[in-house]
Amino acid sequence: MTLTSSDTLRNHWWWRPGWSVGRRFYTWHLTWEGQDDVHRLAAEYRDALTPFAGELTLIPDRWLHLTMQGIGFVGEVAERDVRAVADAASERLAAVPAFDVRVGPHVLAPEAILLPAHPAGSVTEVRDAIRGAIGDVLHDVPEKPTGFRPHVSVAYSASDGPAAPVQGALATREFTPAQARVTSAELIVIHRDNEMYEWETSASVPLG
Repeated sequence: MTLTSSDTLRNHWWWRPGWSVGRRFYTWHLTWEGQDDVHRLAAEYRDALTPFAGELTLIPDRWLHLTMQGIGFVGEVAERDVRAVADAASERLAAVPAFDVRVGPHVLAPEAILLPAHPAGSVTEVRDAIRGAIGDVLHDVPEKPTGFRPHVSVAYSASDGPAAPVQGALATREFTPAQARVTSAELIVIHRDNEMYEWETSASVPLG
């Protein structure tokens, strides 16, 4: 399965099951603090998409992320178990070497403009280690092990409508994919109260 472009856009910010204002969620992401080339590329997309600021949510550098693996909602997963998952992940990720990743070029999905990350296998190895850590502590590992397609979103659709105007604006630009070094994975507590994924970092776990 590969990511393919969509002809239509739909609002990303509908409330998915379990989510509501005020809810917080434990999850693992790759974040991009200090990754200047990823920030450079994201800024280029924000510039190209400025005319659609009312229809798209443009992601600032602070909140750029690569979604990895959820654990569960705060209040439904014991804090001691979350800490134990972080400890288990530290052991498992110590055996996964740090690696370089290329981000881009973009794919226009129905709810977001995505920058696929390559090599996907290296990112998946990190996710598999995290899933193993969750399995070490909890009976069930949330989310499917298959179908993971690592990417960084630079914008989310904030309305329903045709994708052609956005596609046309992006087609007038040339975007050079970004290069980054992945040296850690972050356990975060995330929310979407403000039509933006915002979080606090609970643990930053280094790769080997």
